[in-house]
Amino acid sequence: MAEFSLEEKQILGSVLPNIAEAMRLPLNNLHMAVQRLAAPELQGTAESAIMQQSYYRMLQMVSNLTMGPELLSDAPFETQNLELVVWLDELCRQADSIARETGIKVEFICRERYIVTAVHRTYLERLVWNLLSNALKFTPASGHISVTLEVKGQQVLLSVKDTGPGIPPEDMETVFDRWTQSQRPISLSHGIGLGLLICRRVAEGHGGRLLLESREGQGTLVTVALPHVRRGGEVRDTRMDYAGGFPHVMMELSDALPYRAFSEVHLD
Repeated sequence: MAEFSLEEKQILGSVLPNIAEAMRLPLNNLHMAVQRLAAPELQGTAESAIMQQSYYRMLQMVSNLTMGPELLSDAPFETQNLELVVWLDELCRQADSIARETGIKVEFICRERYIVTAVHRTYLERLVWNLLSNALKFTPASGHISVTLEVKGQQVLLSVKDTGPGIPPEDMETVFDRWTQSQRPISLSHGIGLGLLICRRVAEGHGGRLLLESREGQGTLVTVALPHVRRGGEVRDTRMDYAGGFPHVMMELSDALPYRAFSEVHLD
């Protein structure tokens, strides 16, 4: 579990979730009002796409803020068996279909036909989206993002590699602390900096770990190592739709995509 100061614990445990809760109702009301008031002639226009993107970005922010208390926990997740190959391939296909708007290709690579292991499906999905979002933000047009899944010994390794500029050596030690840094002129447009913290908590909640490798000018590789174990018996799936019924891919990647990705074609 990450070490947090008393002030950070207060922020993550109460301040951020309270802000999220205060935002949720007016955000829902705003969406309903906009849907009713939007003139038909605006459908499919740049204005409509910008409006949709802004809503999804706010929805993503609320979702991440709600994770604050979970980041303070070191409790293991309840898990159930999931076939990861088809599941992860589908997530990558969804990401690739809209990443084309940025000229970036998302590719899934796995030599195994089936990999079944016990995971918390919702949290692992959020980890994947966060890693893809980070990769998309910093990969230039015509770049490439590869998502790799493999089994090594008693571990399942899930890796996301991009062809972006990489992380400067002086920033590697503080990459998980960006949410507390006040001088972030570039990353402020890319979210509030909780993404990697969430990913690390998800990895550790599975009894695994998150590894970050990056060299300036050579891209970034993030690897999540999870225990390759299966549960006996049945575990009831009690997942709640944290996106409130909206497309997860659009919400989770909203701050990494251009506004044109939020056309009615992708939202339908």
